[in-house]
Amino acid sequence: MASELIPLVAGIIALGVVSQILGDRFRTPSIIFLIAAGLLLGPVSGFFLPEPIVSQATFGESLSAIVGLSVAIIVFEGAFHLKIDKLREAPAETIRLVTVGAVIALVGTAIVVKLALPAEWDVAFLIGALLVATGPTVIAPILEVVPARDRVEAALETEGIVNDVTAAIIAVVVFEVVIGHTGESGLVAGFVERLGIGMLVGVVVAGGLYYAIRYVDLSPQSAPQNARLLVLAGALVSYGAADYFATEAGLPAVATAGILLGNADLPYEEDITDFKGDITLIVLSFVFIALAALLQPQEVIDLGIGGIIVVVVVAVVIRPLLVFVSLFGDRFTTGEKLFMSFVGPRGIIPASVATLFAVELRAEAAGIRAGDIAGTAAEAAALDSAATLLVGTVFLVIMATVVFEAGLARYIAEYLDIIPMRAIIIGGGTVGRALADRLEDRGENVVIVEETVEILELARNEGHTVMQGDGTDIDVLQSAGAGKASTLVAATGDDDVNLLVSQLADSRFDIETIVSRVNNANNVDAFEDLGVRTVAPTTATAQAIDNLIERPALAKWTSGIGENGDVQEVEVTSEDLVGRSVREVGPELPGGCLITLVARDGEVQVPNADFVLDRGDRITIIGDRESVREAMVFCHPE
Repeated sequence: MASELIPLVAGIIALGVVSQILGDRFRTPSIIFLIAAGLLLGPVSGFFLPEPIVSQATFGESLSAIVGLSVAIIVFEGAFHLKIDKLREAPAETIRLVTVGAVIALVGTAIVVKLALPAEWDVAFLIGALLVATGPTVIAPILEVVPARDRVEAALETEGIVNDVTAAIIAVVVFEVVIGHTGESGLVAGFVERLGIGMLVGVVVAGGLYYAIRYVDLSPQSAPQNARLLVLAGALVSYGAADYFATEAGLPAVATAGILLGNADLPYEEDITDFKGDITLIVLSFVFIALAALLQPQEVIDLGIGGIIVVVVVAVVIRPLLVFVSLFGDRFTTGEKLFMSFVGPRGIIPASVATLFAVELRAEAAGIRAGDIAGTAAEAAALDSAATLLVGTVFLVIMATVVFEAGLARYIAEYLDIIPMRAIIIGGGTVGRALADRLEDRGENVVIVEETVEILELARNEGHTVMQGDGTDIDVLQSAGAGKASTLVAATGDDDVNLLVSQLADSRFDIETIVSRVNNANNVDAFEDLGVRTVAPTTATAQAIDNLIERPALAKWTSGIGENGDVQEVEVTSEDLVGRSVREVGPELPGGCLITLVARDGEVQVPNADFVLDRGDRITIIGDRESVREAMVFCHPE
């Protein structure tokens, strides 16, 4: 058996890696290819072979443990990336999304399952609980393809991570009602108990890991490696320890530990993040393919028209309802709300937990028939029916939402025009990459165009979106998105190239803001005659040195712009500001920032307290980083 299992596991992992590569290549969430690979190994192979390549018997009784530990790593990875700073982009809306929104999803899904399918209320609520979870495993790939604004990403990522945990716990409590191990009165107590135990274990493990990594000598030669291994072991230990005290308390434990460690000032954090990311991709690929392979097509087909009704109502009625109720107010635009409404695919948690529940239900039914468990033949048949209905419904919703919502996410975003305007940088050298870092930190959608392969790979390895080609080629600029770009920066070391790029950007694409690096100060006039804003290294260096001599405090503060402090210019569009003085508006801005300049009709001035703001004014806000970002949204909510 082992001789057959080893090459099979190796093959599944290889298919998973190929699926990830295909997802990157076609800019499509890899989960679509993972499901296809699983169906190929499972039910599809059963049509051509005496038995499927992967079946329930392949992993035997170890399936629950394999899936449980794998899900722990996946949830920990998502929680580790959930940064508190990013949550501040939409705090109140995020809380409503994971509370009010989750309740709407749970109750609404349960009702439609009960009405559209032959399900008892307990089974309907079990399915509803599982389908609350969207999950980082399907949301993160979508956000890699769709560079939405920070507030959208923060809300969707938080919803995915938190709902993964709460959905799993609620589902376990409801499941105990389905199999008769507890009554309805114990639902709330069971949920609170598991959540509390999990959070307590997560805090203890995170504290231990933080102390070990920061204050214990982990060996200078291999400290990063040891830190990576400690974090991985900690994720598994927190899951196992919490699950020992209460079933499914492991998920809140790993989520708590992940959030705490991800927001702590850990040494070797970059090494830890890269290592965990690779491990998670392998684990996710293996589990998703294995679970998809266990699906029996007949379980989905037997749902009939009722199953289609459930999918449609969940995707186009319940999801938009919970999003618009949770996100009421003007922080999110209507387009952003619609995008979030139609992008809520379900992922690994519903698939894994539904599969495990189905295995337990069928085992319970088999025990009743064998006489090992008390019950009647009718009760055994009801358990088998519940297992079939559970798996079929959950996987049908997963496949439909993943294929249509995840697959069409970018087209939906482009149609709704919610992707931030693109900034194109011609030249991926040191200057171009440094500028890209700063723009991306502000949430801009940046593309670097570079012709040299070595520099291109360097920029790609640093996480930038890149395109190989000649920046003076109109087709290359068009492919890079110049038609929708708001900003183009010519940052090469060749003034002739920069001048030609600037001319094309102005004459062929009518880009609003064109900035060019001018390496020879004698060429500045040629650029400015075109209306191009210029930066000459010699002049910029002289100004920086002058600031260090004459304005050292200002020079020190501006050197940290984008990290601690920030200066941003934003157009006034909010009706809360129009027609009001700086004196009136000032107290309503987030603490720690000020309005320092106002540009109107080409004139720039330092406003006094009685200066009245008007729509279209461009105001410069200075202050600490997070306050400035919040003020930008307040002044320009679109």
